[in-house]
Amino acid sequence: MKSNLRHLRVFAAVVATGSITRAAERVLVSQPAVTQAVGKLEVLLGHTLLRRTPQGVFATAAGGVLAARIGRAFGLLDPVLADLSPRLVLTATAAQLQALIATREEKSFTLAAHRLGLAQPTVHRAVSHLELEVGHPLFERGAQGIIATRAAQTLAQAARLAFAELDQAEADLAELAGREVGRIVVGAMPLSRSFLLPRTIARFRLNRATLPIKALDGPYDDLMAGLRRGEVDFLIGALRDPAPIGDIVQDRLFDDGLLFVARRDHPILSQEPARLAQVFAHPVVVATEGTPTRRAFDALAATHGTPPSLVETGSMILMRELLRISDHLGCISRLQIAAEIGLGVLAPVPVDLTDTLRPIGLTLRRDWLPTRAQAAFLADLRAVAAEGPRAPF
Repeated sequence: MKSNLRHLRVFAAVVATGSITRAAERVLVSQPAVTQAVGKLEVLLGHTLLRRTPQGVFATAAGGVLAARIGRAFGLLDPVLADLSPRLVLTATAAQLQALIATREEKSFTLAAHRLGLAQPTVHRAVSHLELEVGHPLFERGAQGIIATRAAQTLAQAARLAFAELDQAEADLAELAGREVGRIVVGAMPLSRSFLLPRTIARFRLNRATLPIKALDGPYDDLMAGLRRGEVDFLIGALRDPAPIGDIVQDRLFDDGLLFVARRDHPILSQEPARLAQVFAHPVVVATEGTPTRRAFDALAATHGTPPSLVETGSMILMRELLRISDHLGCISRLQIAAEIGLGVLAPVPVDLTDTLRPIGLTLRRDWLPTRAQAAFLADLRAVAAEGPRAPF
């Protein structure tokens, strides 16, 4: 659907003016061209979008859904286009913007063309047309390839989010027809992968058995970048204080604290109640620097002493196996390690860590509007968090 921005603008103008004639005047095309553009959209989407009456032209239910998403998409894109060149609002095409996005991310016209399945001259020409309209280059040559200017980065970001809104529109329209289109993409931070996410997916599947769900893991900064580009719908896990950037909002679900864990026959478990000074006399496996878990651990170490050695990792498997075969202790979120404790693989070290509580929740783009399926997933997530977020130890 996003392949023809012109048709979307024409349709939005009809809905806004309630008239084919006034829409034609607004977008500078003929009345037959307006009718043709709307007809092509209706065939493409499989919905009747407009209802013609003696009082004027009105959006159907499907048309209203589409118009709302188009408004959100162009609300993101048009201010950036207009700032670069007023004419771009009417002349920029989806192909040109997709070429800009790919070139910015690949830092090469050749790699961008390969990614888009196009010839390299086609991608170069698309970007050149934008540059001609803007009046100055959008890319500069550097040691690492061609680098997007600040203007190109801003436009690529706006275009990405606008295209994400149009993808959401297709999912919204499919819902009206009783079909499931699209997928849910979750940025899954460590705690969510072991507790919240599996329970939420199982609950969600009771009512939506086929909609694809993609759970992405990786460094927080990478997940955040995907969220801001519109590639990720939301993040689940430890919240940051303060929120990392102004276009992001955080929604707290509950608080979770840290726990020291050991193999079940570890000597420290016979020293009940153990003291933190005894804990920090052992080698420790802990999360990597920059994570909320690591910051909480470092605060404890500043007061109670530095362990004789540290193993830093984001891998639950590595931590679990090292603890199982050695005297290392692990410092980890209570809920993240709950399954291993429940299975008897590891045991909690009985020390008071109430000062390590931190908020767990959702990170979303400001003003993001979920589809019905995404809203249902979030409702299930909140229900899981409300029913039993605390581990039984």
